[in-house]
Amino acid sequence: MPPNVPNIPLRMESPFGAQANFNGKEYDYFSGTGYLGLQTHPAVIHAAQKALDQYGFSTATSRGSYGEHPVYDELEKQASAFFDAEKVLYFPSGYMGVSILTQVTALQFDHIFIDSQAHFSLWDAAQSTNKTITPFHHLSPTRLEETIQYELLQNERPLVLSDAVFPISGEIAPLPDYLQIAKKYRGSVYLDEAHAVGVLGAHGRGITEYFNIDDESCRTSGTLAKALGGYGGIIWGKSDFIESIDRNSTVSIGASPPPLPVAAASAKALEIAHTDPFLLQHLWDNVGHARQGLRDLGWELPDTPVPIICLEAFDDISLERIHSGLFEQGIAVTLARSYSSTPPGGAIRIAIFAIHSSRQIDRLIETIAQLIK
Repeated sequence: MPPNVPNIPLRMESPFGAQANFNGKEYDYFSGTGYLGLQTHPAVIHAAQKALDQYGFSTATSRGSYGEHPVYDELEKQASAFFDAEKVLYFPSGYMGVSILTQVTALQFDHIFIDSQAHFSLWDAAQSTNKTITPFHHLSPTRLEETIQYELLQNERPLVLSDAVFPISGEIAPLPDYLQIAKKYRGSVYLDEAHAVGVLGAHGRGITEYFNIDDESCRTSGTLAKALGGYGGIIWGKSDFIESIDRNSTVSIGASPPPLPVAAASAKALEIAHTDPFLLQHLWDNVGHARQGLRDLGWELPDTPVPIICLEAFDDISLERIHSGLFEQGIAVTLARSYSSTPPGGAIRIAIFAIHSSRQIDRLIETIAQLIK
């Protein structure tokens, strides 16, 4: 989601970081999804270099026979430790996660109820099942239950699909309510945790840790490509469930796994996220700092640890003016118009990282204050 600066084809010409170079100019970077800042951590880069030197780029075959590899073993070891899970499934892209879940559990549900603002990956997962799909009003447990009552046929079992954290609005799905409703009708809830893992919960394990939920009627999938600093999709859980997915998903046997340097870098990033006791807290501190400063300017923002801050237009404030004014002052944020979960009228999306300095956040707030005078 690059900044939408008119007539300027932007190219990131530096490593990702709290500052980034676009078209030869340095900017304080408040966009994208690298919430923990691990993508350019020296140990992560070294892990990728070492794997490339030792093993080359890939195994050139799928996993399951000759494609198994010590690098994937290490990735799964670190992911299991991070998620406190018996076993994990690692696959090429987090976009595929909910599709894998719906594919291997297709006999367990009959009718899909999906948040109207759900990410494209969730719609693709729903459509791939060839089952009835009914959207419900964004983030509304009341409307979900009303829709189920009206649309669900006798003896059908519902499946509720939603983002855990929405990519533009930064809203958190009301999982306890959704789960209670789904189970009332013998159903389940599947969530895409792309923007939740590494961010929510005492250890960053995502929405189920955040709400303290451990229920087999709730399944989630995530990505290592955002907060967790690597690349590839991940599903975690008990051994029997993960082994069932591995056996029955065509992705596991049919798709090439992520390249070895990518997997090695991802394993190291997971290790750092799991063992650094200050990284997640630093992110939350930065998020709290930014949210409070922007509240003081007039925006009504919820008090959550989500590092996505959504600024909607109000009164006579022009989002375009804020966006272009920030860019002119060397601060890169996103002006969202049509991405999933964008509020009517658009929004400024600000991404906060653990590696942002307090000075950078203060400058962001002070510059926005000047622009809305």
